[in-house]
Amino acid sequence: MATHKCYCDTGLMFENCCGLYLQKNEKAPTALALMRSRYSAYATHNADYLLETTHISERKYYSKAEILKWATTNKWQKLEILSFTENTVEFKAYFLDANLKPQTHYEFSTFELENGAWYYVDGKFE
Repeated sequence: MATHKCYCDTGLMFENCCGLYLQKNEKAPTALALMRSRYSAYATHNADYLLETTHISERKYYSKAEILKWATTNKWQKLEILSFTENTVEFKAYFLDANLKPQTHYEFSTFELENGAWYYVDGKFE
């Protein structure tokens, strides 16, 4: 397991933060924790986790190959949480694109708790 700071910028070690969820040992206890772990999944190219944590009603809109392509084409730099509630997270994800040009992905995401597990439902983008 990785022994470095978590990709999601909590300051915690990966194995004590998003690694708990990405290694399938635990379920993210909140929508915010799930969002952070999904960012870390992009940074570690874990497309399976991203699909598994997408609500079943939305999975048909996502392709594992496309998720993996976007995850691996970009170099993930930083996650900034702007606001959150029990089931929403507003954030900016900073990354370098394939040409190493700095990019910012803004999203206001909605999550749903179902059978004791949080799932990503959708997001509004700028």
